[in-house]
Parts: sequence; C-alpha cells; structure tokens
Amino acid sequence: MTSASACQFDHAIVRWSAPSVVYGLRAGDGDNPSFEGVDTEHRAYVRALENAGVDVTVLEPLHELPDSIFVEDPALVFSEAAILLRSAAPARAGEAAALRPVFENKFGEVIQLTDGFVDGGDVMTTTEEVIIGVSARTDKAGAAALVSILKKLGRNARVVETPRDILHFKSDSGLIDDKTVLATPRLIKTGVFDAYTTIATPEGEEGAANALRVNDVVFLSARYPRTADLLDEKGFAVVPLSTSEISKIDAGLSCMSLRWRAHA
Repeated sequence: MTSASACQFDHAIVRWSAPSVVYGLRAGDGDNPSFEGVDTEHRAYVRALENAGVDVTVLEPLHELPDSIFVEDPALVFSEAAILLRSAAPARAGEAAALRPVFENKFGEVIQLTDGFVDGGDVMTTTEEVIIGVSARTDKAGAAALVSILKKLGRNARVVETPRDILHFKSDSGLIDDKTVLATPRLIKTGVFDAYTTIATPEGEEGAANALRVNDVVFLSARYPRTADLLDEKGFAVVPLSTSEISKIDAGLSCMSLRWRAHA
C-alpha cells in the first residue's frame, strides 16, 4: 500500500512524435492522422502537464518506432523504481530498451519484466493497489510476473480480466481521485471497481473514460462535453485537450506520458 496520492506528480517523461507516427498501430480501420495535427495536440498536452506543476523531460523522436510517443505502454514508473515491460506487438518491441538509459539516470532501480507481455495501458495504480488488466496486449504470464515484481517493491497488485472488445484496461477507465474512477458502463458492470466510487461515462462518450488526473486537474478529451459537464458538477477541475488527430491511432491521455512523484 502507498501513502501518497496516486494522482500527485512532480515529474513526467514524454517523447516527441516522429513523422512515422501516422502509421502507428490501431485496432480498427480509418484515416491516418496528419503529423502536424498529432504534433500540435501532443505539444498542447505537454504544456498542460507543465501548467499542472509537473517537471517534464522530453525525449527525442524515434523514427523507426512509430508508436514510441506512447511512452506509458513500454514501462511503469514509481518513486522507488522503474519497470521495463515487454510488448506483445512486434512493432513496439524496441521501445522499452530505448527508455533504459533515461531511467538509469532518474531511478534508483530499473527492473526488466522477463516473462509474458504487459502494456502499461493495462495497468492502473491507486493508493491501495495496482490493477492489471489481462487483454489482447497483456497476457496472464506477464500479469503474474508483474505481480511478483510489484510485491518486491511493497505494492499490492490485483489481476482482472479486460472485456474482449476493449483495447487496454485504461481505454475504458481513469482514476480521477484516490477513491473515484471514471469508467465506461461495460467495465463498471464487471465489478472490478466495486471498492471504488465510480462515475459512468454518458452514452456515446465512452472514449472519455481515459481521463487523466494530474495534481489538481483532470485532463479530458475535448470531444466529450457531456462528460466534462458531469465532472464539473461533481467538483472536478477539467482541462479539455484536443485529441481529434491523435485518437485516430488509438491514443489516450494517459499513454502519452510516464508520471511519478520523486518523493512519494
């Protein structure tokens, strides 16, 4: 169990996108985004992190790894250690290794997941536990290996099943305070958040569930005004961010940065 808030951060790592980002992986068909559009939205996201009080380390683009802008998938970071994960997608296999030199300069310990596959988009950290969602990108062997690593770090972990039609566990959920999760009705119905207060996304705005709480504000895609109104009514300070281009490659707000508190 951790004592500090899981929504408080003072450091983050992001990586600029390369023009190849327009060919990034996606679950379905659709138009490619424009590189200029992705870059503009990503830069606004970085400014929002800085405005929220976060010291942001920006890494250079990796042209040979189109999805490397999504730094949360190949790794997990905590105040005490960083964990390099293993991607089930061959096109993303080099992303974790590219982060190692950065981590070795910032964390006291860097741990490599060696069994199975895990994407960071399937991992939600709360004050009480780390929830690991088994999905198309995270298998049971990887989840079990991650549980063992987290146990050594003094963190409780719980493995759950992500419904098959959901890309990542956090595609349909976001922790918006230490006791509250914004999630889609289909994920809430599974019971994985029974120990938390849940806020269901309005019909037609399921994509809003991948919200990101950073210190005093909640980042939310500007595409979901009814969800913004709902959170505002409940007292959350919402920062709307444009995601119209970057969402074409299945981007979520959480996946574009690695966040931690240096002295939790």
